[in-house]
Amino acid sequence: MRLLDRVLSTPMTLRVPLLVAALMVVVSAVISERVLDRLHGMQEQQLDSLVTTYFDGLTTALMPAVLRQDVWETYDVLDRTHPVSNAVSPVETIVTGRDGTVLASTDPRRVPALSALPIEYQNAIARETSSIDWEGSRGFGYRPLRYQGKIVGAISASFDIAHFVQERREIIWTLLATNGVLALFFAAAGYALTRRMVKPVTTLAQRMKAGAAGLPRTFSPNEFPRRGELAELFHGFNALIAAEREKRDLLQRLAEEEKLASLGKLASSMAHEINNPLGGLFNSIDTLRRHGANEGVRETTLSLLERGLGGIRDVVRATLAAYRPERAGRPLLVQDLDDVRILAGPAIDEKGQTLDWSVEAPASEPLPVPGHEIRQALLNLVLNASAAAGRGGRVAVEIRHDRKTDELSISVNDTGPGFDYEASRVLTAPGAPQPSGGGLGLWMVRRMVDAAGGRVEVGRASLGGAKVEVWLPAHREEERHDAA
Repeated sequence: MRLLDRVLSTPMTLRVPLLVAALMVVVSAVISERVLDRLHGMQEQQLDSLVTTYFDGLTTALMPAVLRQDVWETYDVLDRTHPVSNAVSPVETIVTGRDGTVLASTDPRRVPALSALPIEYQNAIARETSSIDWEGSRGFGYRPLRYQGKIVGAISASFDIAHFVQERREIIWTLLATNGVLALFFAAAGYALTRRMVKPVTTLAQRMKAGAAGLPRTFSPNEFPRRGELAELFHGFNALIAAEREKRDLLQRLAEEEKLASLGKLASSMAHEINNPLGGLFNSIDTLRRHGANEGVRETTLSLLERGLGGIRDVVRATLAAYRPERAGRPLLVQDLDDVRILAGPAIDEKGQTLDWSVEAPASEPLPVPGHEIRQALLNLVLNASAAAGRGGRVAVEIRHDRKTDELSISVNDTGPGFDYEASRVLTAPGAPQPSGGGLGLWMVRRMVDAAGGRVEVGRASLGGAKVEVWLPAHREEERHDAA
């Protein structure tokens, strides 16, 4: 498995030539084995034919001497007999009698009369035919001598087959050289073809990586392959880039429109929130004019004026907080959270809802997350929860900074019907597309949280409705400097 993984992990320009070379080696090995097997069979047949001819001539001459078991006459016949073919040269010939002992041999000193047959001739005797010793470059033959159906002796001989071995060696080297040249040629051709085929794909991959890094660029006409599927692929890539640019422009316009619509709603709610206390303030001024001399009435009226003006001031401050330009990288402040509560207050009050607000974070130091994005995301979640909770509903917001994990957790709960599948997918699915209908606010929340490196989970709240939990990792000042 490790070898296979290594092969699969190598570049295609190397993998294909290696596979071609390996395939050629396998094919060459199979072909070579068949050629050598066929050559072996042909050489054995040739040796059998020549040995048979040689033994046929000896059998007629030796039969009388063997019947009489005459050692000297047998030796004389062997001495006078010459090879019948130049193709095979007998090295040694041995004649045995009825009992298997040697009657005579062409080399009496090595194989004397009445001795046992040498062991190297036993294989040929067992097969009653010829055999080849390729390492010793010798062939062995055996012919039993029969008279009236009985074996009266046998002829064993060894032959010089050096020319067979030389022929076999030359064929092996020819096969190795030919197969090696073919393997190298096809591997080089595979490398050249694969490199040429992969070059457009490599160019396309580089362009896609640049697009993923935020620098998408289409191919010019002179960069296209001449024809085929790759040209269609390049056309498809250009069409994809064009569609992505169009989609991005459309999303920006939709986001701006959604932002303007949200700001219009907030402005309307804040105007309503400001107009409500104005009537009471004018009445207080009229009361001061008429009964200002009464100290008790004066104190009560001034206190009412102070509270009313303080409420209007808070609304104005929250409005300025929503509109003021943000400094990039500014951390989240507790005042930002108060702004969200004030901004969402008119929508909460208009529906007669209850807002439970809990913040467990130090008020004296900033929270280590992006301020503007998280404030906007929280505002969207609270307004969405208020819209889902309905009249007389309840919205609960819990914000906590965990110093151990250095994470900021935000939980928004409501008493509404909960999220459907599409809304949950927009908030939680990585890379979820912008919804075609409503829900742009939730999609913007997901984008803001992703930009801050956080995560979102959707579940069922203890209040009975939806529960959205956001976890945001800390972005310390040194990390922002490193990123810069």
